[in-house]
Amino acid sequence: MTNKEMMRQLYERMAAEQQKYKAWLLEQPPNVILDNACKFTVREDIVMELEVLELTDAQAAALLRSRTPLADVYKAWQQAETNHMNDVRDVIEARADTVIRAEKEKGQREER
Repeated sequence: MTNKEMMRQLYERMAAEQQKYKAWLLEQPPNVILDNACKFTVREDIVMELEVLELTDAQAAALLRSRTPLADVYKAWQQAETNHMNDVRDVIEARADTVIRAEKEKGQREER
C-alpha cells in the first residue's frame, strides 16, 4: 500500500470514528454534550489536521494498526504539555493593549 493510500485509509477511519462519536454525543443530554465539547473540538482538529499532515509510511502504518486511532491520538494529546492557557492569557493581554492604544489615539485626535 502506498503512503497516499495509507493516509487516505487513516483519514477515513478517523473521520468515521469521529462521526460515530458525534452521533453518540448528539443523543446525550445537554449537560453531557457541554462536558464533552472540548473533547469533540480537539478530535475534530485532529481529523482536520490529518487531511494535510504527511506522516511517514511507518507512522501511518503504526496508527492504522489501532482499532481506534483517533481515540488513541486524543488520549496522547490529553497527556501532552500544551501552551493553550498561555496562549489564552497572551491574547487577553494583547487585546487589552490594543484597546488601550486605540483609546489613547482617539483621545489624542480629539484634543487636536
